[in-house]
Amino acid sequence: MGERVGFIGLGIMGKPMSLNLLRAGYPMTVHSRSAPPVDEVVASGATRASSPREVAEASDIVITMLPDTPDVEKVLFGDDGVASGLAPGALAIDMSTISPIATRGFASQLSDAGASMLDAPVSGGEKGAIDGTLSIMVGGTQEVFDRAKPLFDVMGGNIVLVGDSGAGQIAKACNQLVVGGTIEAVAEALTLATAAGVDAARVREALLGGFAGSKILEVHGQRMLDEAFTPGFRARLHLKDAHIVSDTARELGVPTPGFTPVEEELQRLVDEGKGDLDHSALITLLQEDSAAE
Repeated sequence: MGERVGFIGLGIMGKPMSLNLLRAGYPMTVHSRSAPPVDEVVASGATRASSPREVAEASDIVITMLPDTPDVEKVLFGDDGVASGLAPGALAIDMSTISPIATRGFASQLSDAGASMLDAPVSGGEKGAIDGTLSIMVGGTQEVFDRAKPLFDVMGGNIVLVGDSGAGQIAKACNQLVVGGTIEAVAEALTLATAAGVDAARVREALLGGFAGSKILEVHGQRMLDEAFTPGFRARLHLKDAHIVSDTARELGVPTPGFTPVEEELQRLVDEGKGDLDHSALITLLQEDSAAE
């Protein structure tokens, strides 16, 4: 492989994504706040770096997969950040889910420094990251997208250049709006079935064969039935994404009346200390309220 790849952020999603790139033959340098995942990826053949700058100095393409906008800003532009180590012509790919407005600013700063940037947030959860089947929504130029496409092909299955810088993050905000609303709808449907004395598992089975069928009904509906809330995607991260949705919509003057209650429920879930559960744990709030009636 000609391109040397750096990967920063080896969490639930980042670690399997980096491992897939390693298996595909990309030389890789990695850095993360937590040592154990770094140890694991290094044991698989990567090189350890002590800072984002050191990752950038060793890489042609640097991928970041981080929790939130301030984290990305710090890793890119803080002390010993990626920007201070990028060579002219290098490429930064941010695969985090962050503010579209901030993303455009980051891309402009990197361009001024002689580097390119793509925003490429993903959907598909931990399983998609492990299987290399993520949906990848990309913002940037066609030329830079074409350069990154071989890496995206390793990590994902549905890869779309949505538009210019920030467009990938807009697409991800739309994704999280639909996902959050659908999880809440599935939770309400299964809770309604149970309250009526009907087998919720049979209701789910019936709905899967009709127009209400969806990936969320299939996967998260089963999680709800099994009360299996080990995170594929943590509720507190979906709350962060919900704030991005509402902030972006507010800036653009777009009403989101159907999503506002979902954001409120995610906030309540986090406030009750359940932020590290999977976002399908939204059903537990409905169960609490139903039991209190």
